[in-house]
Amino acid sequence: MSENGVVQPIAQTPDPPYTAVIFTSTRTEGDQGYGQMSSRMDELARQQPGYLGHESARDDGVGITVSYWVDHAAAAAWKQVAEHLVAQQRGRSTWYADYTVRIATVDRDYPMRSE
Repeated sequence: MSENGVVQPIAQTPDPPYTAVIFTSTRTEGDQGYGQMSSRMDELARQQPGYLGHESARDDGVGITVSYWVDHAAAAAWKQVAEHLVAQQRGRSTWYADYTVRIATVDRDYPMRSE
């Protein structure tokens, strides 16, 4: 479930390898424009070359968002998009009490296929 209570589907990724950016965070109190910026970043990420999808959940104060990219270069390019840079700065100054970003190459995945 996303922060706004809407169930998000599991991202449909291609066969590996691909890149996963794992953003784990704890939020500060209040919204301070976070919801609007989060929606904008979702929209903007979808427009980026190499974007494959993302998944996000928050429970007991800890949030995890995993975005998927064709490769490390595409993920690095997203980090440098001007509007995303603004959101990152705002995150550090206003929205997050703590966060960690991890970047990994997905070598295998095991999706359950519905029949």
